[in-house]
Amino acid sequence: MVSVRVLPFGDRALLAEVGSLDEVTALQAALAATRPDGVLDLVPAARTVLVRVDPAVLPLAAAQPWIARTAATTDAAAPRVEGPEVELPIRYDGPDLAATAALLDMSVDALVARHAAARWTVAFTGFAPGFGYLVSADWPFDVPRLDVPRTRVPAGAVGLAAGFTGAYPRATPGGWRLIGATDAVLFDPDAAASALLAPGTRVRFRAAAARAVLAAPAASADPAPGARPGTAPSAAAGSGALEILEPGLLATVQDLGRPGRAALGVAPSGALDRGALRTANRLVGNREDAAAVEVTLGGLRAVARDDLWFAVTGAWGEIRLDGRAVDPYEAHAWPAGAELRLDAFAHGVRAYLAVRGGIDVPAAVGSRSTDVLAGLGPAPLRAGSVLAAGDAAAAAVPPAGVAPWGAPRDDDVEVELAPGPRVDRFVPAAVRTLFESTWTVSAQADRVGIRLDGPELVRAVDDELPSEGMVPGALQVPPSGRPTVLLADGPVTGGYPVIAVVADGALDRLAQARPGTRIRFRHARSAR
Repeated sequence: MVSVRVLPFGDRALLAEVGSLDEVTALQAALAATRPDGVLDLVPAARTVLVRVDPAVLPLAAAQPWIARTAATTDAAAPRVEGPEVELPIRYDGPDLAATAALLDMSVDALVARHAAARWTVAFTGFAPGFGYLVSADWPFDVPRLDVPRTRVPAGAVGLAAGFTGAYPRATPGGWRLIGATDAVLFDPDAAASALLAPGTRVRFRAAAARAVLAAPAASADPAPGARPGTAPSAAAGSGALEILEPGLLATVQDLGRPGRAALGVAPSGALDRGALRTANRLVGNREDAAAVEVTLGGLRAVARDDLWFAVTGAWGEIRLDGRAVDPYEAHAWPAGAELRLDAFAHGVRAYLAVRGGIDVPAAVGSRSTDVLAGLGPAPLRAGSVLAAGDAAAAAVPPAGVAPWGAPRDDDVEVELAPGPRVDRFVPAAVRTLFESTWTVSAQADRVGIRLDGPELVRAVDDELPSEGMVPGALQVPPSGRPTVLLADGPVTGGYPVIAVVADGALDRLAQARPGTRIRFRHARSAR
């Protein structure tokens, strides 16, 4: 029997909290074996399993007793079904190798020998797609993270933190102590099994010949939001449907995202205003999940290479086709050679430009969406990007627009909050402060999350929370006491306590909140 505490995590998830990582592994396996229809994700972490559901199929009120029943019949001491074994070549030449050995009061050779001899298992993934948290009974050391995280850790770097080891699939910021590097491909979005180190995988490190020492990168600014290796989408000459002349602040390709892959460290991503994307697609006769261009704050210019139909929904600004003003939320013919211009938006943040047939770019992990944090999907659009139309047309272009429609609000926005799992880590007054205060969207707002300015939400517990699964809409509260709302490209695990979660139906509204917008929270109706 596994003792479990089931905590609410918004209106579409529950958090099953147990006492140890062994119990997490056992419970996750038992839940997977008895998984009913409607369970979208099972995300193991250090002490929890996040269970995401489709409440239209499996209400939270039915999911909770299923978790409790499963835990009551789970034996955490039972032998595990072993996963596949992977051998990772590693060069023990990391910049923190000597300092970490000294911290553990052993020689470099002794540290290398212990790390290579240990039999590791991927306990869970998170932080970035394919980043596995590896544990071993042969590794008893608790290694503190760096006091000041690096702004960039190279892809392939192997590090230590707490009782874990792990390898970075791509270059990201990070605070783990780097002891080596591997050339193994840790995450391949085009592979059938995209993550090499999936939960349950057994891992052995094999020492390889050292190359040049992995130098600690000099302090530098983080890459701009959305920056990633690779090139922006481009079609063969003459085959494109439209060409981007100017992308504005940020323009990306988005569909309805990558749900159900959080256990591999892959965020849902997709359009932040899902309703606007669906509407734009309906207006041009596409399937609702077709890919479109998400335009941030306006400034996009594009020219048609072929005769098209298009519609623009979401944020509000002047739309001009060859200099002639056209309306949003209506389908329009777009003749070849004509220039479409979306001026700076007067209201809202994100507009969706849909073309009949949908935007056709290569899919990555089941979606055409750009994930600006993980670097999945096509690169953000730039001048010269050429986009082909696809085959997502499912019906004729409707004869009339969708009504009623209106501009997103930019003054006071009400957002419904469902309960979060870590309310007990705050003083009672913090919840009152959350609902009674007016919050302001700060300038630190992008597809990853929105930082809110306002009063401090005072914690009752200050110690570090072990990493646990996250969902879009989670209000994480760092030590500053000012919450950050995670959005679709946010990390799938995190260690800041979540005091509440934006109700799923309010996320589209929040996606259109500009810096300076005032936010008032109110209680969401209880999920049934």
